[in-house]
Amino acid sequence: MNVWQRQLLSSLFTFFLFSAVLLGITFFAFPINSWADLWSQQVLDLPFGFLILVVSLSAGLVTGILQGWFWRRQLYTIEYKLSELEKGTQLSYGEAEILEVNQIEEKMKRIEAKIVKQTELAQRMVTERAEEREQSLQEVVVQERNRLARELHDSVSQQLFAASMMISAINQAEESDRVSAPKQLQMVEKMIHQSQLEMRALLLHLRPVALKDKSLAEGAQELLDELTQKVPMDIHWSIETMKLDKGVEDHLFRILQESVSNTLRHAKASSLNVMLIERDRFIILRIIDDGTGFDVKEGKASSYGLQNMEERAFEIGGTLKIVSVKGQGTRLEVKVPYRNQGGEA
Repeated sequence: MNVWQRQLLSSLFTFFLFSAVLLGITFFAFPINSWADLWSQQVLDLPFGFLILVVSLSAGLVTGILQGWFWRRQLYTIEYKLSELEKGTQLSYGEAEILEVNQIEEKMKRIEAKIVKQTELAQRMVTERAEEREQSLQEVVVQERNRLARELHDSVSQQLFAASMMISAINQAEESDRVSAPKQLQMVEKMIHQSQLEMRALLLHLRPVALKDKSLAEGAQELLDELTQKVPMDIHWSIETMKLDKGVEDHLFRILQESVSNTLRHAKASSLNVMLIERDRFIILRIIDDGTGFDVKEGKASSYGLQNMEERAFEIGGTLKIVSVKGQGTRLEVKVPYRNQGGEA
């Protein structure tokens, strides 16, 4: 039974109660011989019995509407706070008018405190793991080399081999068969251009896994500044300097690397916009390109890189949201709540 059904019952109860009270007062103050007298006597040019029904019905409706509005407001407040709690926003609590609502808010306070502690623990664990990774950097370098070797073999090597075969075919063709040579040379040019983008994207992964002695803002600016010099793409960024835990910085930097790498390799974009800001106790990393776009559901199911970025965001207590429209580009946004044990940014 929902709120409005309960209020309908309350309205009916109020209606019958008012009717009984008015009839009782009428019979007590003005004794009548039969029920028919209620309809024969007139007040304000209306039968007295009809007037009793109208007043009782109005009282029932007003009571039901007021109670329904009151309870709807209480439930909406609880729903709104739960929604904000789900987003990771710090809630403010006041003394509610109803005991039950106060009890619900007390439980919400305990849930929020638990979420904050879990977020702090997750970020602390990520920081510890980042420090451990720095100590075992050599092992990570070996793994990166193996991965890059596979990527080079699967993409750049095959594209260059195909370009080489096409050039050989053009050179070996008879003079009369070279009508299609310009079109083939254009295909070779596209292959070489794509191979260059693949190489530049893979070179992003040759950077150290950790930021070493640099902050996230410094590392991101250096990365994007280097891209503007090497990639024929219009790149803009807005990066704020902020103090974060080492693990949070490392994960956000790796997400930025992976996203930029995907843009270079797959998006065929002409512009790239990166924003790193702190707003309302959230660290927001937003990356937007105007490339070809893709199906997000299919991409998450088949792309190791997207899964890796989502896992990294989750490990530091954040969320990753990707919006992509084919032919219009892709927007990736990471939001990480950053609060210490006292609940302050």
